[in-house]
Amino acid sequence: MFSFPSIFRIVAFLEGVSYILLLFIATPIKYLMHDPQYVKLLGMPHGLLFIAYIAFAFMLRKDFNWNKKQFVTVLVASIIPFGTFYIDRKYLKLVK
Repeated sequence: MFSFPSIFRIVAFLEGVSYILLLFIATPIKYLMHDPQYVKLLGMPHGLLFIAYIAFAFMLRKDFNWNKKQFVTVLVASIIPFGTFYIDRKYLKLVK
């Protein structure tokens, strides 16, 4: 059975992957090859994963005992490429 922290790890991973695909594959294809279909394809799933990541961070803040600085780091990591992978390694890797 999955717990909320383990679901958060999955969401964080998928959000990070979708962000990287959007930034480094879909967006260059859109502007260099004039083909916006990949941005359209990845945009909505990434947006939903981003919202889920933020929502889980707020829901689990007390469970993880994050102080204000740690919590802000978790939130800011969602807008930095590869940031959610750092959060997983630093704050979430002990979750089962």
